[in-house]
Amino acid sequence: MNAAVVQKAIDPVRLLGRWVCLEPMVAHHAAALAVVGLHPELWRLQPRPICTHADMVAYVAAALSDAQAGLGLPFVICDRQSGEVIGSTRFMDIALAHRRLEIGATWITPRWQRTQANTEAKLLLLSHAFESLAVQKVVFKTEVLNTASANALARIGATQEGVFRQHLIADSGRVRDMVYFSILSSEWPTVKAGLLSRLAPAAN
Repeated sequence: MNAAVVQKAIDPVRLLGRWVCLEPMVAHHAAALAVVGLHPELWRLQPRPICTHADMVAYVAAALSDAQAGLGLPFVICDRQSGEVIGSTRFMDIALAHRRLEIGATWITPRWQRTQANTEAKLLLLSHAFESLAVQKVVFKTEVLNTASANALARIGATQEGVFRQHLIADSGRVRDMVYFSILSSEWPTVKAGLLSRLAPAAN
């Protein structure tokens, strides 16, 4: 893996879709994220609840620290028309030597759930990962209890690889069983076609 590709992977990048835009996260986004991101249901199955503005500031700071170390690339999800921040997502666990990364830490404020926002955000991230960064594998993980997330990953064409039992521990001490999914570069054309098909009705 040459240095140019490594640098490209960890540099912030703006990803534009028809309905959403993924903007590189910066510290001042914490305020906008706190406005839309303090709903308890967003964090019920996450390792650390985000309950206050200060919690969100710390959440953003941790994401930016990982980015500085080359381990992640966090984004805010914005409505393309209004520019409103509606959620967050990121590349994480970047392992360029193995041409692998994870998409995770994704959440969208309840008012924008069950819209095209999450589907297009996934399309933008996956397109960048496979077509610009030339990874061979994108990983997703979710808690076994989060059946909605697992079902959503299956719907976009990700393959369930298995369950890692007692794999993580939440700040509360709750033990978390995690289910892993992945998409391979050879599967990407089919997955991409499916995502575009799911977005097509919204264009009518």
